[in-house]
Amino acid sequence: MTARTPITVAYGDGIGPEIMRATLDILEAAGAALEIEVIEVGEAVYRSGIPTGIPPAAWESLRRTRVFLKAPITTPQGGGYKSLNVTMRTALGLYANVRPAVAYAPFVETKYPGMNVIIIRENEEDVYGGIEYRQTQQMTEALKLISRPGTEKIVRFAFAYACANGRRKVTCFAKDNILKITDGLFHAIFDEVAKEYPEIDSEFWIVDIGAAKLADTPEAFDVVVLPNLYGDILSDVAAQIAGSVGLAGSANIGDVAAMFEAIHGSAPRRAGQDVANPSGLLHGAILMLLHIGQTEVAERVHNAWLTTIEDGIHTYDIYQDGVSRRKVGTQEFARAVIERLGRTPRVLQPARYPARSSPPPAAPRPAAAQRKTLVGVDMYLDWTDGTPRRLGELLAPLGNGRLRLAAIFNRGTVVWPDGLPETFCTDHWRARFLGREGTSLALPDVIELVGRAAQAGLDVIKTEHLYEFDGRPGYSAGPS
Repeated sequence: MTARTPITVAYGDGIGPEIMRATLDILEAAGAALEIEVIEVGEAVYRSGIPTGIPPAAWESLRRTRVFLKAPITTPQGGGYKSLNVTMRTALGLYANVRPAVAYAPFVETKYPGMNVIIIRENEEDVYGGIEYRQTQQMTEALKLISRPGTEKIVRFAFAYACANGRRKVTCFAKDNILKITDGLFHAIFDEVAKEYPEIDSEFWIVDIGAAKLADTPEAFDVVVLPNLYGDILSDVAAQIAGSVGLAGSANIGDVAAMFEAIHGSAPRRAGQDVANPSGLLHGAILMLLHIGQTEVAERVHNAWLTTIEDGIHTYDIYQDGVSRRKVGTQEFARAVIERLGRTPRVLQPARYPARSSPPPAAPRPAAAQRKTLVGVDMYLDWTDGTPRRLGELLAPLGNGRLRLAAIFNRGTVVWPDGLPETFCTDHWRARFLGREGTSLALPDVIELVGRAAQAGLDVIKTEHLYEFDGRPGYSAGPS
């Protein structure tokens, strides 16, 4: 008898309980060997006073099973509630988000009948750390974090996934023409790793033109790897242009745990009506079966679903007059899939999976440490008392003998010493001080500078140290 794999299940909110019941009915009928532990997450947990949406006891189940099948949840409106998905991804190290975007023409309406793209999104970094500040009356800030090991893990995962699943090409999207350090690192590591996979074609696109190309000519792409924010946006775009966000599943993969879900929300206005399409969660469950090694069951379920779609048995969201044969609800759709277990589609491409379609953990390789040298500081100010020229007059004497004022910026634009009078300025200023020629800087130099600024009556709200690494600037460009 096949050993059962323990998994943790959450029924979620809104339509979640209905589509989870339908999904589990199909998995059971298909012979999935699962030992299910149920936990409660989502709206009721939030409202009980737990801001993460997951009670402490639920973590014990997740640590034990390391596999989580989650229905959509509702996050209450208002401040103080953290995203459950972001919490799960960061707490469990689920660094890789895998979202297939596949067209099912002519049975599901799409403009791109041949579309079959895998979006692989970095899942832990970027602006999703949620590190934000209000610094002045006018200015807010969010920090974008891109690390070498985090980037290397996701890029290696993308190439390993392509190899394991017979994919031919991996494309990287980023915005390193503007974000030269953060997105520049993502691009540089992509190029480094690509050289280790000569059998896989690789290419890079600036994210804006790449997104336009994806929306216009998706058949030009195979596997696409992106930083977190771009991946979040474009995976939904890809799912929708393939046919429907409601059909797409998602895998969140880490070194020790994984979470599987639909990419759509909890749709509370459809709850309790037996109309929701369970296909997105079912596709998440298929990805789960592949992850735990139940490949034959995954194929059986997937092919039964394809046959159901091909036979025109459709829920309201994809129903088309002249194409669909029967409009069904959630549970009837599940019964239709169960009735077709063991069948394969005649028109749509049958599902065939390799024995190992989920790649092994992609450990980053240690990089040689570089010599790190403090060369200056950007001092941020809340200031409303005049022009950039006036601020320069106040700041220039503060450099003392070891630092000199090199430039003043407002919203990233140089406004002193060579600013233009037309430039609009807010109350948020960045003053760049660099070490004088031949000066070796240390932390006390920065502390003393901030102290002199405070004595001058200036409101210093933040500092960023400026470092060189092996002689190369580790900060965005500006006057020297």
